[in-house]
Amino acid sequence: MSYNKQSHDACDFINHDEIIDTLRYAEQHKDDEKVISDILRKAAEMRGLDHREAAVLLLAEDPATRQRVAQLAEQIKLRFYGKRIVLFAPLYLSNYCINGCVYCPYHAKNQTISRHKLTQEQIRQEVIALQDMGHKRLALEAGEDPRNNPIEYILESIQTIYSIHHKNGAIRRVNVNIAATTVEEYRMLHEAGIGTYILFQETYHKEHYEELHPRGPKSDYAYHTESMDRAMQGGIDDVGLGVLFGLSTYRYDFVGLMMHAEHLEATFGVGPHTISVPRICPADDISLDSFPEAIPDDTFLHIIAVARLAVPYTGIIVSTREREAVRQRALHVGVSQISGGSRTSVGGYAQTTEAAHSEQFEVSDPRTLDEVVYWLLQQGHIPSFCTACYREGRTGDRFMSLCKSGQISNCCGPNALLTLQEYLEDYASPATRELGLEMISQQLPTIPNERVRSIAQQRLQQIKAGERDFRF
Repeated sequence: MSYNKQSHDACDFINHDEIIDTLRYAEQHKDDEKVISDILRKAAEMRGLDHREAAVLLLAEDPATRQRVAQLAEQIKLRFYGKRIVLFAPLYLSNYCINGCVYCPYHAKNQTISRHKLTQEQIRQEVIALQDMGHKRLALEAGEDPRNNPIEYILESIQTIYSIHHKNGAIRRVNVNIAATTVEEYRMLHEAGIGTYILFQETYHKEHYEELHPRGPKSDYAYHTESMDRAMQGGIDDVGLGVLFGLSTYRYDFVGLMMHAEHLEATFGVGPHTISVPRICPADDISLDSFPEAIPDDTFLHIIAVARLAVPYTGIIVSTREREAVRQRALHVGVSQISGGSRTSVGGYAQTTEAAHSEQFEVSDPRTLDEVVYWLLQQGHIPSFCTACYREGRTGDRFMSLCKSGQISNCCGPNALLTLQEYLEDYASPATRELGLEMISQQLPTIPNERVRSIAQQRLQQIKAGERDFRF
């Protein structure tokens, strides 16, 4: 098979020979000052890099080059997303699963993990607990099990979540991370009003993928890899890519990830809304000793930085898999979204007894949402709970055109301040509230459009008076 980024065949747009050739090229040019200089010059134009150019930067070992990559990554993130960091939380509905993934404790043969599935009433309790923390955006998670977790259950759960309004709380955007499915079921998810459909590839190396997924529906590499095509064919504008670094060589998987982004852009005119970069971590019967390709912190951070240069418009996500120190560094090399106050067990927010021993992975950053918000403010970032673009129809190519042109800041900046003000009024500790109000007063004058700035100022006062949910 030959490389064809516009093909809908997984082995064409994630072509093994092309990845091998790309890595060979990158190895040959990783110390070539002229080649690297040309690539960095192109990256500075903030229009992205192709997978081969990105691979050269990935393999570059010169400390000065890596430092330049990191600095440029931060500049590009600020250009597209400003100081904003979007916050979300995962909500695990069920850990019943029929797959045999060797890196995940949900695998069907695990007899030690506690299995749970939330009822709609339990979901209601979980959502209220999340609303009481201040969350507005969730990522739904569930194992693949057609009997226990059919699409009807997922759809009913989404409806339940959107229906709950507790005090001033509301979940305004539900992203969904469930198993690869059909065009028709993706259409049903779209009609249910989901935000982004997220699915991690785990690894793009087909042979390794099949070894890691020895049984169950997920063992079909092509069906899994082609899922984003079907999602977009089903009407979902925003999709999120990701690999689980440490399953295969990070070099191979990084190039595959970049090729997947290029494929979506070439085929549908819009690349990934988000890219997640989780690393393998221990959980229940899963030990890191079984995964020799696990990567160190510096490599992980370099991956994030190069991804930001290559796909400048995308949201890059780092979860609570990573500890605080790593997340702090990641915020300066391109990350624009993080989770906070997360639980990776089924029922972990309200059903703490039932949730025991049902975690998908160990949380390395156990801080509360308020502690994370305070920390972000201390670091000079703007915590954002904004979901406006989705609800205003700024998704897919409409979002991307605004983002690439830089115009999105006229919406996102003010919206971030408005949602931060809501958080400060309803959920923040006194210390967080004080720091947050200071951040808002500093940032309000920086809104470039005078009319938008005036409206934002007025709406901030309305929020203080008890009104909610304003958006540009």
